[in-house]
Amino acid sequence: MTIAPQVTIAKPQPKLTGRFRTSFVVAWFFCVIFYFLQYAVRSAPSVMLPELKSAFALDTLGLSSLIGLYYYTYSTFALIAGAALDRWGGKYPISFGTALLAAGIALFGLGDQNLAGLGRLLQGAGAAFAFTGAVYLAAHGFPRRYLATAIGITQCVGMLGGSAGQFAVAPLIHGVVSWQNFWIYASVVTFVVAVILLFVTPPLDADEKFKSSIWTMFAPYKIVLSNPQTYLCGLCAGLLFLPTTAGSMVWGVSFLREGWGLPYTEAVDRAAMVPFGWVIGAPALGYVADRIGLRKPALYFGVVLMLFSMAAILYLPPNSAPHYLLAFLLGFGSGAAMIPYSIIKEANPDEVKGSATGAINFLVFVLSAAGAPAFGWLLQKFAGGAALQLPDFVEGGGSMIAVIILGGLAALFLKETGAATHKPLAGQ
Repeated sequence: MTIAPQVTIAKPQPKLTGRFRTSFVVAWFFCVIFYFLQYAVRSAPSVMLPELKSAFALDTLGLSSLIGLYYYTYSTFALIAGAALDRWGGKYPISFGTALLAAGIALFGLGDQNLAGLGRLLQGAGAAFAFTGAVYLAAHGFPRRYLATAIGITQCVGMLGGSAGQFAVAPLIHGVVSWQNFWIYASVVTFVVAVILLFVTPPLDADEKFKSSIWTMFAPYKIVLSNPQTYLCGLCAGLLFLPTTAGSMVWGVSFLREGWGLPYTEAVDRAAMVPFGWVIGAPALGYVADRIGLRKPALYFGVVLMLFSMAAILYLPPNSAPHYLLAFLLGFGSGAAMIPYSIIKEANPDEVKGSATGAINFLVFVLSAAGAPAFGWLLQKFAGGAALQLPDFVEGGGSMIAVIILGGLAALFLKETGAATHKPLAGQ
């Protein structure tokens, strides 16, 4: 292959082994806390939309675009984060990303529209190091047979943060602190985590050190992006993410309040069940995929469950199903979006695992960056400039069913990479 001479410049990285490496597992634990925090601040705007509309003087499309700025830098910095991890290890890139997130959180709480936009951009840039860093540390700290489970737990805790960003933040900003102060306090907590990560994350192993031009840190992407499976993994995961990132985590509370007419507190609690479903679904489906040694059956199950629950939410009469159940099932099924993260790492060489995660994050959140304002535009178009009502949400929600179907179609073309398809390496 023409890229063969180029891959020799990539530094050697330790292959996944059959043992735990405690220092990396400890660092992974704190990086998971970082991931929890970034998900909490990602979803928190959904419970303060009226306050944000008033403070920033924005309409539905404008507010959706402001919140969606997060995904533009997240997708871009996902590539940078993956390359930085492959070149410098986790110590400095991950702590830098956490500090960047802390700065962006503080700016969003200052109450100025321009600073809020800058803050949202910085939040996305910093947050890009969270999941990519956690996967990098997990790949170094856990045996191969536990990798998909560790990734599932990582996403589980992240989505718990997404749920907390709704059910925990809502009562805070309506009785304990103002919405602006919430962002300031969250910034302080995030900065403390950044300092902890700087001290506990192991430096790059001596046999991994790599001295050459900084531009060579992007060389692994020549391998990752020349693999068609990379694009299929990104497309599949990105489409299955959209109902939560561009749908539930932004407009879920508004759908339940303005569409179903639920009280604010109940609407927040029900919407929070979608990311909470992830808390259970991501590790459960990851465990099943590890247990049976096949990735795609668990992925297909998640797609079918998402279709069923999304259609029921949109087209069944309000409250015709047990409260909280359909939202939970939607989140549980959407946890399958993490399975392509395992596939992409198994479909690419070990020495580019950080870049592989960066590449899929880039592709996933490019779709989210485009999907968030597009969904807001659809809602505004169906409402005709008037206040949003149930028919507007139902018509707009039909696009989410379409993207789930497309995600399922993309999954059909993924190659099975589970352990059952090849003979395990010695000691694994």
